[in-house]
Amino acid sequence: MSTQDTTASKPVWHDTIEDAQQPKAPIKIGLATGIGALLWLGPYLGVNAVLLPAKVQQIIPADKAQVVALLASAAMIVATLANIIIGGLSDLTRSRWGRRTPWIIAGSVGGFATLLWFNAASTVPMMVVAWCFYQAFLNAIVAPLLAFLQDQVAPKHRGTISSIYAFGYVIGQYGGQVLGAQFLGSIGTGMIVMASLTLLAGPVAAVIVREPSSTAMPKKHFTLEMFVQNFIFPIHHARDFYLALFGKMLINTATTAIMGYQLYILSDYIMLGKGGQQTYVSIISTLLMITAIIMSITAGPISDKIKSRKIPVFAAALFVAVGVAIPAFSNAAWTMIAYGAIAGVGMGIFFAVDQALNLEVLPDPQTAAKDLGILNLANTGSQILGPIVAAAIVTATGGSYYWLFPICAVLSLVGGLLVMMIKSVK
Repeated sequence: MSTQDTTASKPVWHDTIEDAQQPKAPIKIGLATGIGALLWLGPYLGVNAVLLPAKVQQIIPADKAQVVALLASAAMIVATLANIIIGGLSDLTRSRWGRRTPWIIAGSVGGFATLLWFNAASTVPMMVVAWCFYQAFLNAIVAPLLAFLQDQVAPKHRGTISSIYAFGYVIGQYGGQVLGAQFLGSIGTGMIVMASLTLLAGPVAAVIVREPSSTAMPKKHFTLEMFVQNFIFPIHHARDFYLALFGKMLINTATTAIMGYQLYILSDYIMLGKGGQQTYVSIISTLLMITAIIMSITAGPISDKIKSRKIPVFAAALFVAVGVAIPAFSNAAWTMIAYGAIAGVGMGIFFAVDQALNLEVLPDPQTAAKDLGILNLANTGSQILGPIVAAAIVTATGGSYYWLFPICAVLSLVGGLLVMMIKSVK
């Protein structure tokens, strides 16, 4: 952000804010990022976890698991590239509207259009192409939106502001699935609703933040050094960065593998009919949402108070591991409800502290959006990776959904251990 220098006529550029410059927590940044997250993530997961599998089941029921995995694989490649490229361009953007605002608005408009395109697709190739374009535009919202936390929140407030962000994120994470489940009988209408909500994400966040101009930021000339710094995965002082990335990726994948296939788990493992599937998707998602909301509100301020990020994240990994392991002991419907309640506690803790941890392992604040975009692959990337992992497990075990649960429990525990190995953060 830029501030006015009292000794000169031109603004002075600052990449971030120090503790002494911000006595009070910037609540509006938390509200902007939380509402923005709700409006992009809720629609995305309503489609990805509920409406997309249902659409695939309509078009090609015999190969539904493989097609969902194909869509996820293609999307993961696009999401990875988009996070790096768009994040890097956002870090370099000089405009009267700031570095982040132009990108989140463009991403919202493009996400709206491409999700409508995906809705109209009636063949697998067309679905893959439309889904990939949707991923690119979606990530134009994600990385720049997260960068507001680095740009405009002092370190001492990041746990609290991360909790506010997490509140919106959690509602989107699970509320989107609840909303999506209401449209299982009318998939096309559901897609239109989700696209319309996506359209609001960037503009609403931009109006709340009112990002200052970035025209005072020094202009960078294109050189090999600039390219490496702004468009390549971090190379220097990045050990803790990658431990955070892969640790959080594993924790997230443990839950998204279950969530992405919950419709098939309920039908083929729990053995519920269509009416029961719709009921239990709503119950499970509501439980996940309620428990996660409660924990997300409290875990961030507690993290600030105890001055620790790693311990809460490891506790979250333990709760997730216990929750996803329960259905392995029985295919009774109640086990999925228990999973929702216990894993929801873990994910609430995780989401509340997640972004605060991310901000403290960044190698360079000048490339915040690019690096946060890469770290956010642990969140958005796992939404894509989860179905791939689930499909691989189901295929390798001859169509059995049983092994999803113990394997995902192990993934979560390993992820927690990787986070505990971080040295630069308490």
